This record gives sequence, C-alpha cells and structure tokens, in this order.
Amino acid sequence: MGNQHMKKLIIFIQILGLLFKLQAQENKKPNILFIMSDDHTSQAFGIYGSRLAHLNPTPNIDALANQGIIFDNVFCNNSICTPSRASILSGQYPQTNGVLDLHQALDKEKQFLPKDLKALGYETAVIGKWHLKEEPANFDYYEVLPLQGKYFNPKLISRDGKTSEEISFGKHGKRTVKTTKYEGHSSDIVTDRSIEWLKNKRDKSKPFMLMHHFKAPHGMFEFAPRYADYLEDTYIPEPASLYQSGNHGSEGTRGKNDSLIHDIGSSVGLRNTIRGVGRSLEVDTESPNHKHEAYQEYLKRYLRCVKGVDDNVKRLIDQLKAEGLYENTIIIYTADQGFMLGEHDYIDKRWMYEESMRMPFIIHYPKGFRQGTRNNTLINNTDFAPTLIDLAGGNTPKYMQGRSFKSIIETGKEPDNWRQSTYYRYWMHMGSRHANPAHFGIRTKDYKLIFYYGRYYKTDTKSDNWGRYDFNTPVAWEFYDLKKDPNEMQNEYHNAKYKNLISKLKKDLKQKRKDLNEEDDNYPHIQKIINQHWHD
Repeated sequence: MGNQHMKKLIIFIQILGLLFKLQAQENKKPNILFIMSDDHTSQAFGIYGSRLAHLNPTPNIDALANQGIIFDNVFCNNSICTPSRASILSGQYPQTNGVLDLHQALDKEKQFLPKDLKALGYETAVIGKWHLKEEPANFDYYEVLPLQGKYFNPKLISRDGKTSEEISFGKHGKRTVKTTKYEGHSSDIVTDRSIEWLKNKRDKSKPFMLMHHFKAPHGMFEFAPRYADYLEDTYIPEPASLYQSGNHGSEGTRGKNDSLIHDIGSSVGLRNTIRGVGRSLEVDTESPNHKHEAYQEYLKRYLRCVKGVDDNVKRLIDQLKAEGLYENTIIIYTADQGFMLGEHDYIDKRWMYEESMRMPFIIHYPKGFRQGTRNNTLINNTDFAPTLIDLAGGNTPKYMQGRSFKSIIETGKEPDNWRQSTYYRYWMHMGSRHANPAHFGIRTKDYKLIFYYGRYYKTDTKSDNWGRYDFNTPVAWEFYDLKKDPNEMQNEYHNAKYKNLISKLKKDLKQKRKDLNEEDDNYPHIQKIINQHWHD
C-alpha cells in the first residue's frame, strides 16, 4: 500500500473514531444536580415577580432560570419539611409512604428515587439537609445534617465520619452515627462538601445524581456574617394583608367573631400570644410600630440567608463548568415548600394558602431543553421522582403515585389527560408554636377549596407534647377565586354565585382522596366530622 493510501486510511480511521466519540457523547446520559433549599418561597425570587422582585434577591438563580424553564404552578401536597421531602423521594402521598408529619421517618424501603436511579447506572449522593431520620441508605454517598442541623459549625453524618456519637432523632429515638464537624456557615459548608464530591469522591465513569440540600433559609435565619450589611438601609415592601385581613380565612382559622386570632397561626406582630416573630427577634414590644419593625428585621434576615444560597448556587455552577460537566447536567432548583412572609400576618408555612403551598421550580439543561420558557401546568412534588427517572432513561414505577412531566419539559405542551387539580393536606393540627389547624383541599389553576376539620388525626395525644393537639378548632370551608383574588383576600364559600362550582370541586376532592389513598378510614373521628359538614 502506498504512502498516499496509508495517509487516507489513517485520516478515515481518525474521522471514524471521532464520529464514534461524538456519538458516544450524544448517547451519554445526563447528570442531574437537584438543588433544594428549605423554605425558599417564590416571593423571594426575581423571576416570580413578587413585591420583593425589584430587590434582586436571586440574580444567579434567576440567570439560570432565564436560560431554562420556569414552572409557575408547582405545589407541595403538605407544606412542611419531612412530609414534603418524603413525597419527593418516594413519588407517593403521605398515607402511602407513611410520613404524615414531622415525627415520622421515611423507611429505607420507600427511598425509591436513589434506588431506581442506581438501577439505571447512576451514582447517587445527597449532601446537606435530610430531615427524614432514617439513614439515607439507598444513596451511594451521603453527608447529611442530623435533623434540622445547625447554621454555624455544623456536624454532618456520613459513612466515614470522624467521630462516633449517639444522636437523638426526636420521636424516632436515638442512634449511633459517624459525624464530622466543620467550621463555617452551613450554606458554605454544604456547598464545599458537594464540590469536594464532584471533584474527588464520585465515580467519574458513571452519570451522577447529586441532591444538594441547603438548610437555609429555614428557621430564625442565621445568615453568614459577610451579609450583615446587605439590605441594611433598604425598605422592604410589606404586603397589604399584613395589616388588613379583609374577608380572608374563616371560623376555622379565626374562630367565631375572631375569638381565636390570638391562638391560631404564628404572627409577625403581637396578634398571636404564643408565637410572634417580633418577640423572637427581640424587637421592642412597646413600640407603636412593632409589627412594621418586626417585619423589616424578619425579611432582612431571611433575604440575607437567601443571598448566601444564591451565591453558593453560583459556586456549584462554576464547578460544573470547570469540570466540563455543565452542558450535560440537568440542573433543578426548588424548595421543599413555600413560606409565609407576612401575608395575612402569618409566618412559617403549613397553610394551604398560595405563599405556603407553592414551590419554586426551575429546570435547566443547555444540551436538551429550550431556553427562556415558562409553563403553568399543575405539578406537585410527587411528580419529581417520576420525572427524574424518566429523564435518566427509565420508566415511572407502578408504586409511584406521581407522574413524569418530561414531555412537558421537552415540548412545553400539557398532555390532554394531565391533572386539572392538585390535592393538599396538613395533618399535624396545632402542632408546635405555629398552631395551624388541620385541613385538606384541592386547587385548580383558577380556584381553591379548603376544608378545616380542626382535629388531630391521633386520638391519644398524651405522648405527643410537641403542640396543642387536643385544642380542637371550629370546622369551616373556604373557597377562593384565584383569577379575581390571587391574594386570597375574599373567602367566597357562602357566595351563591359559586354554589355549582363548589359542588363540582367537592366531587373532585372526594374522588381524589379515594384515588390517592388519602381517605380517613383509619381515623373515624375525622371521617365523622367530614360526613357531618360536607354539605355545610
């Protein structure tokens, strides 16, 4: 063979090799980076256009979102940490996965998402807040906070921790685990550990799914010292409903003739005699402007924690780019639920009201998804696991109750048979100092129906001393026309104009409870109340 033919053959082989390499890259499964913060509500973003948007609280997350897909109608089915996280990992509603409230644990057998992704060839890791009490045993790697964990100098539990110690997991008992203590703020530490895993600890021959869970901005908002001056001289816009309640709520949330407004729902100001955030923040209770001063301090601390989260999201993205992973990594940013930032003079979450029930959700994949789009399909947190499995090349397992919305991500179109309403239930009833009554309901794109049944699901409350569980509250219905009243200022349940619509929603709600295994067969004292008041 002549030199000329040999050179052509070599070039042909090189081109063929390059084509095979490109094809292999094309067929390579995407990595998944699932970033979740704690209580980062949609009001505290730029992209969701709230009263706080002009403060530009999340420039890095917004930039990522504007290059990806923003979902506007994503909701949790129980706005509290442990149950929401259990639904995200299991793809199931509370009575099916067994996690109804803060006191329960997600058994290893129900930690489906990492197990199913491993079966598809993925390496899995969870770093940061876990809050599900049982060991995250189905993950290949984990470094997680014990329960809520600390903002500063946190300990992380891992398989190869430096110290063995017995730690209490609340009502789930004590367990000896291995921990390592780190110096610094938790948002920085969790990001440090995720970057370390990406650089040095993962199997680089496999695609990965990393669940990166911030503790912030949960709780009393202990921000990193470098943010102490952030927004210090800035006026934070206040919601009108902080001062004016209108016809919001019902006897179920306010008592007859407002007789329970000092007992139900933790407040910004002094309304709630058990939990007012101004007292917790040591704002002068004698000041005539106490509520205003408490709100300003509350929001500034919260947004400083959000700033720390946003800056650390950029660190994660920079790390993906540095390792050449960015183009082939699906990045999701969400929170475990929403949060009340003074709306209706409420703090915390737990409510079925918009600010508490709504979850921020963005998804970004430069190689696979269209950029700069929004979608208003009704999604809930049981859909996350099926969707991630679908994006990884698998099929939704039959034991999951949620549905994959991969086709919606890819086409922007809502399937004809997609849900037109989503179910919600808060089980705890007057739990902790936040004192929210138990309730359930249904939300469509335009309307919301809530039933406050006002009882704890357990009849023996002697061992449950974490709240006022034996404090029964009035039974009541609420209905909101979200098209006309997006701030939920006018309970229209007794408006005859909506009678037929409410009747239709009740039928839908009843059917959903049956279909989702969310009925009260195990709690006859609650079912009795439902039967008595269903047609009130």
